[in-house]
Amino acid sequence: MLGWIMDKLRPIEARASGSGYTAQVIAARESYISGRSGVAELTATVQSCISLWEGGLAMADVSGTDMLPRQTMAMIARSVALTGEAVFLISDLGLVPATDWDVTTRDGKPRAYRLSIPDAGGARTVTALAAEVLHLRTGADHVTPWIGTAPLRRSTLTGGLLHAVESALSQTFENAPVGSIIVHLPDTGAEDMATMRGAFRGRRGSTLAMEGVAQATAAGQHPTIGQKPDQLSPDLSKSMTAETLAAAREGILAAYGVLPAMLNRSATGPVVREAQRQLAIWTLQPIAALLADEASAKLGAPVEIDTIRPLQAFDAGGRARAVQGIIKAIAEAQEAGIPADAVAGAMRMVDWKE
Repeated sequence: MLGWIMDKLRPIEARASGSGYTAQVIAARESYISGRSGVAELTATVQSCISLWEGGLAMADVSGTDMLPRQTMAMIARSVALTGEAVFLISDLGLVPATDWDVTTRDGKPRAYRLSIPDAGGARTVTALAAEVLHLRTGADHVTPWIGTAPLRRSTLTGGLLHAVESALSQTFENAPVGSIIVHLPDTGAEDMATMRGAFRGRRGSTLAMEGVAQATAAGQHPTIGQKPDQLSPDLSKSMTAETLAAAREGILAAYGVLPAMLNRSATGPVVREAQRQLAIWTLQPIAALLADEASAKLGAPVEIDTIRPLQAFDAGGRARAVQGIIKAIAEAQEAGIPADAVAGAMRMVDWKE
């Protein structure tokens, strides 16, 4: 009996290991968690890039399935832009977005998912096989190929710089005495000075304080010296704030595939058109191709997604000049008596070389 009581009173020894199951799960999902905790997504630069992605994929031509309407395409674009991946449950009602998910893999490929499906009354959990889940991943690492990474996750240094600069500017304009000055007035009685201070009170950005001439010029030896108002506004130009902010914005734009010249205030029409072509061809179309391959494998039918034609991301001027040159060449060939078959063969040769 006494031994049993001593066993109950003896403290229980508990040990923890850094290589346990919990630590492994946290390490495996570190990149996913870090991608969602970024604060640079609060800036207008990032939101502008996300809006371009949303608009581009929402306007895309989808053929082969009716489970990718424009609203779903826009949600996919926003999810991929912020987290690097988009997960949707394939159901009888269409594609259902998932807010969170756990995945089991074999040979680096997903086998099954545990999804959190959002509802107005609270999320519900659904378990599904990999064939029942549409999972789009961009920027996947070879260490964790089942996890996508967002552009902000791949450029955290630039994103942190942009957030730091904009936060500093916001706090400066909110708390610093911007537009405030110290006005030097001739020394008078205490009541007159108090009346003058009261006259300026409440005028934010006008005058912060006043000082007598004698206080500013060594007890009034030279009462006419030092009567220029002293500015209290911080001089941000010496901190190269404008240059740093512009460089951070350009870096984020480049990370999202948007040419910085597109959002330049002095950009012209040709620059904007070339930037739109760059975004559609080198950024949105590869994502659309990845989504089309995933949809073709999961939906059981070949799916094609085109962002170039609806966004008119082609060289219209170059095509017009090429057509004009072809028509001119055909006319000259007819005048020279060259057979039509020879002209058609020459055209096929040109197309093959191009």
